[in-house]
Amino acid sequence: MRDLSALIKAYDVRGVVPDQWGPELAQQVGTAFVEVLGIRSADGGAGRIVVGHDMRPTGPDLVAAFINGVTAAGVDVINIGLCSTDGLYFASGRLDIPGAMFTASHNPAEYNGIKMCRAGAAPVGQDSGLADIRIMLETEEFPAYDGPVGTATAQDMLADYAQHLRSLVPLENSRELSVVIDTGNGMGGFTVPAVLGGQVLPALPLQIDEMYFELDGSFPNHEANPIDPENLRDLQKRVVEVGADIGLAFDGDADRCFVVDEKGGIVDPSTLTSLIATRELAKHPGSTIIHNLITSKSVPEIVTENGGVPVRTRVGHSFIKATMAETGAVFGGEHSGHFYFRDFWKADSGMLAAMHALAALGETPVGTSLSTLLTPFSRYISSGEINTKVTDAKAVTANIEKVFTARGAQFDTLDGLTVTGPNWWFNVRASNTEPLLRLNVEGDDTAAMEAIRDEVLALMKDEI
Repeated sequence: MRDLSALIKAYDVRGVVPDQWGPELAQQVGTAFVEVLGIRSADGGAGRIVVGHDMRPTGPDLVAAFINGVTAAGVDVINIGLCSTDGLYFASGRLDIPGAMFTASHNPAEYNGIKMCRAGAAPVGQDSGLADIRIMLETEEFPAYDGPVGTATAQDMLADYAQHLRSLVPLENSRELSVVIDTGNGMGGFTVPAVLGGQVLPALPLQIDEMYFELDGSFPNHEANPIDPENLRDLQKRVVEVGADIGLAFDGDADRCFVVDEKGGIVDPSTLTSLIATRELAKHPGSTIIHNLITSKSVPEIVTENGGVPVRTRVGHSFIKATMAETGAVFGGEHSGHFYFRDFWKADSGMLAAMHALAALGETPVGTSLSTLLTPFSRYISSGEINTKVTDAKAVTANIEKVFTARGAQFDTLDGLTVTGPNWWFNVRASNTEPLLRLNVEGDDTAAMEAIRDEVLALMKDEI
């Protein structure tokens, strides 16, 4: 039996092509996807799935092989071709059928992967089908099927996607804004012109300065990973140079968005979470808002102040989406730049987050800056996520708990170890895939944050 643990992650399939996987395995994933999710119709007719891919050059061959596996198992395929991950979620939601998106998100060029979902964009993770798909692939034992094969047809859903997003966040009456957008040669270069430009729908009052819009899976300018500040440097510089009102950056598959203000400052995703939360609460008073445990403590404060109900979850989209389904939450935000919307089938959309930022700024009087608009939402000082290699993550975490117990701190273990003091808090979480501890620190001021940050980092580096 083969071991695919390095390829099949917590939420998706992802690895180097062709070293770790290729068309043969993609075809088998297609077959396993059909069998595990039970996609064939109960009455014997063909079920359907939707498939899309990003701009990586290995995508078309992998998609073709996957489609062969699906159709051979008796299921029809709608191939929407090039799309962003949230474009695939839209198709799964609108058509109410399962979907598969071929992308490796922000990973380097040699990678590719598959994000899978059930009908209505419901995630497929380890606990919702992916573990069973892995077992089938590792044993290579597939149920026999001798019925009719499915068909594959192409369908363009870009215009429908763009129209749906514009219906959720209208921008037609915005004041004119100067916007620099860096898509990192990823799928934002495909979706931004359709949604925000005049390529598919009437033009909006946005003057867009395009950076790296050419679709190129080799990522010739910088990694399409905006959570790393180094990959925002070009955008920050350009915003200041041209005097833009706002800068936007998308990752490779455009399901994440980061924002830069008019001064070139990087907007903390927690700040954007709070801003969007207030907008959604204005439309849906009293609603629940989801935030993961390493967003700023300002998020639940602001949600409560605006009449909402904040609910704290573990880190990760499967936890966010599950909690949204349980609570009926209208919106959820993560520190990583993922933002989830009830009106978008509880799925994450970098484009919708970007549109909320544009709409909020566009509703202000002429001359109001983004940094001024966001001041009420940015209350504390954050370290950002700091990764430290350790030999024994459990031992290091236990030692940190021991040290801070002696100081009377408060603890919880919802996800890793969260420690709270009088004017600071921090969270330490072990990586699922690497010998790392991830540290996030927040203080009421810079001095408080830096003191605790440095103390915890010292404990990590002095591990015993």
